Amino acid sequence: MRLQRIVSRLQRLHPKEIDLSLDRILNLCKKLDNPQNKIKVISVVGTNGKYSTIQAMHAILKEAKINCNIYTSPHIRKINERFIFNDKELNDDELSNLFETVEKANDDQPITFFEILTAAYFYKAAEYPENINLIETGLFHRFDATNILNQNLASIVTSIGLDHLDWLPKNEQTIEKIIFEKTSALLNSKIVVAKQSSEDIQNLIKHSISSNKSKKIAFNDNFSYSINENGFIYYEDEFGGVKLPKPNLMGQFQIDNSATAVAAVRNLDLDVTDENIKSGITKIKSIARLQEIKSGKLKDLCKNNQLFVDGSHNPLGAKVLNDYLQTLNCKKHIILGMMANKDHQEYISYFKNISSLTTIDIPNQPNSIKGEDLKNKLNNLPNLNYKKSVEDALKNISADNEDIILITGSLYLAGEVLNLN
Repeated sequence: MRLQRIVSRLQRLHPKEIDLSLDRILNLCKKLDNPQNKIKVISVVGTNGKYSTIQAMHAILKEAKINCNIYTSPHIRKINERFIFNDKELNDDELSNLFETVEKANDDQPITFFEILTAAYFYKAAEYPENINLIETGLFHRFDATNILNQNLASIVTSIGLDHLDWLPKNEQTIEKIIFEKTSALLNSKIVVAKQSSEDIQNLIKHSISSNKSKKIAFNDNFSYSINENGFIYYEDEFGGVKLPKPNLMGQFQIDNSATAVAAVRNLDLDVTDENIKSGITKIKSIARLQEIKSGKLKDLCKNNQLFVDGSHNPLGAKVLNDYLQTLNCKKHIILGMMANKDHQEYISYFKNISSLTTIDIPNQPNSIKGEDLKNKLNNLPNLNYKKSVEDALKNISADNEDIILITGSLYLAGEVLNLN
């Protein structure tokens, strides 16, 4: 309850959820003695794959006995997930104490919730100056609260696509503008560019960072991989080739993310061995990224069907998710809940050969679209239904044995589903 009360106070410090500016967090961090200048950071920017790439790097670094701090957003089940120090999540009391310290320093000045959380992360991270900080940047990076570092070890650019367009002027809602916002302010260190969804996007990123003096490590140009028919991955870069097992995550896109993580750690002087990499990518922990629910209340409703939850919420996420589903020889049923500001029709257009689609309400999310309204927007699709809750949806799906049921469309929905289960 104490933590919830503090979080409620912090959420009331600014009338807007997002207000793109760096002034407020810079002022607060100055009061905290600029902790962001005392830490070692690998920054991760992009549209999709940031969380998974961070988790893959963490798994590898942990095998190499390199301690990490991790800052990601949003959280899935509880806010503590955003605050990992020395490889451990802060408990409620530790997080409450941290928030109260930073709240006192802020002295009731206007600041967004994400900004004060970021300042709190930096303040705590400064207690571990030798740890590697894996930091996920939010939204468009250039004016993101995490972008107040003077230096970092590397910047990783994961897959970039269209998302959060409502934060851009109508005439700037383009992939070119998003790439500019995400990559034009990257620091001079090393830049690792992941595999992109098209050669055009890859080239736009290269153009955006062309004047940056960093060493650039780009997929296909400087690192690549192939999947052997026996199931292993052959990864190759300027340091040579290495035979790797597949990561313990499903989907081709997770191999892309893991390869990006491997490229990053091999290009930094972190004393990571090939054996650390081989072992690490089989131990990646990932929440709500094509996560199979194998037991619990919701799984019990599915009987002999596989149940997955995935937090994808933009067209690029839908595309890679569908690519994986198409490799499976079974019927697929989707339960869909989304936030109101997403392009619902384009998102669902990427899914092919779906046996049924059921829209639902996302509980506890006032900014989500009502499931019935979502159904009406998608009314040209066959086998389309609306049910108020995920439980009702699961009970009413006519699935054969060993069909797949996928709950997707929002990270917020994924969190509600995992808590409910």
